[in-house]
Amino acid sequence: MEAVEITGIAAGGAGVGRLSDGRVAFVHRTAPGDRAVVRVVESRRRWTKAVLVRLDSGSSDRRDAPCPHYDRCGGCTLEHLRYEAQLAAKAGIVRDAIRRIGGIDIPPPEVIGSPQEFRYRNRVTFTLRRGPQNVVAGFHELDAPDRLVDVTGACLLPEPAVARAWDELRAAWGPDARRLPSGETLRVTVRASAGARAALAVQGGYAPGRPEELLERVSVLDAIWHKPEGADRYRLLAGESRLRERWSDEEVALSGDVFTQVNRDAASLLEAHVLDRVGAGAPGHVVDAYCGIGLYARRLARDGVRVTGIEAHPEAVAEARGAAASGRILAGRVEELLTEALPADAAILNPPRSGLHDAVTATLNGEGPRRVVYVSCDPATLARDLSRLAERYAIVGIRCFDLFPQTAHVETVVELERTVESAMAPAGDG
Repeated sequence: MEAVEITGIAAGGAGVGRLSDGRVAFVHRTAPGDRAVVRVVESRRRWTKAVLVRLDSGSSDRRDAPCPHYDRCGGCTLEHLRYEAQLAAKAGIVRDAIRRIGGIDIPPPEVIGSPQEFRYRNRVTFTLRRGPQNVVAGFHELDAPDRLVDVTGACLLPEPAVARAWDELRAAWGPDARRLPSGETLRVTVRASAGARAALAVQGGYAPGRPEELLERVSVLDAIWHKPEGADRYRLLAGESRLRERWSDEEVALSGDVFTQVNRDAASLLEAHVLDRVGAGAPGHVVDAYCGIGLYARRLARDGVRVTGIEAHPEAVAEARGAAASGRILAGRVEELLTEALPADAAILNPPRSGLHDAVTATLNGEGPRRVVYVSCDPATLARDLSRLAERYAIVGIRCFDLFPQTAHVETVVELERTVESAMAPAGDG
């Protein structure tokens, strides 16, 4: 065991300190300013993972984590930090990734906090595992990810409607969860609408179970979807074919695993910022890449902007095309269709966690619009992509939004403008 001073928070939410031999130590459940006694559990040449044994002195950024599952659960990593400290940590995570991976020096970005620190998630995915004696369903354990922590609706992340649906579901799925689809391990997603109705999407397994019985027993549940092992799409097992949802000013209908942001209140702030920054260039034509159900496309089209959306998810494409005003929606991968959508005055990029395909950055560098607004959920892939785009684009604005309180995740919006000589500064020591 060894005492370390914790000086920061790493991308995964662990505190960062240094051992006496100079190696970096990553220690979950610590805070900047802690003096912690730790025990190394994984040792590498330049870094280690350690677990907290005790605190010799605690940081002023600390608080008692309110969730009853927090001691073991890996679903949250920052709940022991005051919320203001969480936001500061996320600014540091984004800045460090862009400097270290992208080679671009930026000041710590502003992070807009979530209107709701708890009970904000409209969609939660749990892992369910059937054992010889019981069923365990919840999140992976923090320091033992092969084990599951059984999680109830007392978890402080889900919206009240999701928490209620989850507790009712746990009470209704029966011995060995026989009313759910078969399979030793399932991914079970509960989604709730603004009207407090819910839908269930189950991934894995083969036989459908007894969905009609389950639908009857869970009062808030309107639909059950299933994607069997090896299948590429969800199919409706019982209930309504769409979950009716009101998203800010839009009426939408969601099926299967169609994507929306998990934090509706914080997402409204992010979306308003994106539209403001896109509109700042008074564009005539905007490409909305990875457009999902077309929320940006509909709003821009209503304002008289010509929009071309690109989306690969079939159900999301159908919903986007079904909107009264959403522009032209191309169905397929952005890397295959971006050239067809160009030229444009501006582009919105909202890729999955894996970031942009290298063909996308190559197309943007070659024939991209004068203005790009990039929405990222992963600072590491964002940094990589910004480095690739530095050939023709300069950062003119960056702002983060905390859509995921209590976790180390953060959404980042970067404004880029086309330039022959990039204005991006190389990373320095400051």
